[in-house]
Amino acid sequence: MNARPHANGSADVMLDVKNLRAYYVMKYFGTQREVRAVDDISLRVGRNEIYGLAGESSSGKTTFIKTIAAAIRPPLTVVGGSIRYSFLDRDIYKLDRAALSAIRWRHLSYIPQGSMNVLNPVRRVRESFIDFALPHMDLRKQQFFAAIVAHLERLQLTPSVLDAFPHELSGGMRQRIAIALATVCRPDFIIADEPTTALDVVVQKSVLELIREAQREIGSSMIFVTHDMAVHANISDRLGIMYAGRLVEEAPTSEIFRSPKHPYTQHLIASLPRIGDLSAKRALTGAPPSLAEPPSGCRFHPRCPLAMDICRETHPELVSIDPRHRVACHAVSPAVGPDGVFAATVKQRTGLVQ
Repeated sequence: MNARPHANGSADVMLDVKNLRAYYVMKYFGTQREVRAVDDISLRVGRNEIYGLAGESSSGKTTFIKTIAAAIRPPLTVVGGSIRYSFLDRDIYKLDRAALSAIRWRHLSYIPQGSMNVLNPVRRVRESFIDFALPHMDLRKQQFFAAIVAHLERLQLTPSVLDAFPHELSGGMRQRIAIALATVCRPDFIIADEPTTALDVVVQKSVLELIREAQREIGSSMIFVTHDMAVHANISDRLGIMYAGRLVEEAPTSEIFRSPKHPYTQHLIASLPRIGDLSAKRALTGAPPSLAEPPSGCRFHPRCPLAMDICRETHPELVSIDPRHRVACHAVSPAVGPDGVFAATVKQRTGLVQ
């Protein structure tokens, strides 16, 4: 089932995040310190859509998915913004523990980076299905296991895995079981946190196909988080690029790969290996900024080849350059600064912005 475009205010919006700010707030010797891991992010995920989230380590991806899953523990704190799912009547982080337990796995599920984050090493796999799925499926045990076996077979898993301990299975098989756990209750929304990172490329391909098939079969929406742009090219319908706690570009995945606009996105695309390309890859200078003391203006400007004075002084807003493509970059915006000076000369000088 293909992703459906979502119009503003449409019923096809499954997740609506507005101006979300989630900080790690700590106090040491009477001084408060904030790490601005997620700083003013707004995005929407449509019904039946896989929304990819990319960015290097320390960009805020993990904190973002913790926040939208309401897996918030001190010192992580939501300091502003809203997180609305179509199946809830209020922000998810405002729900109490009982309300969260009622929606998890049934409406909102999770595929972890490592399968052992959900599988108990001293219990057989069938016990994990009982723990996570049985309370939400309203079935007697005989009917429940019949439904589990049918679901496993759809995901190309044999019923014998239910009798195995996790250590008796390969890493790829365990990850398939984690996918089965996340999808057995047919949830409305799935959060996938780098689910293929620990797998070799052959197993990774089969697991990606399995995730895509399961998502299409049950009609769920999904946020898929990974730093691997090649994985996004294979699975994501739409892609958001994060840098230093902020969203810097968002567009359909094919558009991101065909015509990236933000200099950081261009670097990510250019760093991908290509068959027959023996040219040296250019690394970005510097390192990601500290989110406890982020730079003024655009957070990418200390590493950006297009940086101008306005970049050091003013934070660029995430603006639409066409109906489904948003970019936060002064050099890409139609005009720069209050005097309306166009960025064309910058583009011509660098040749980096298409």
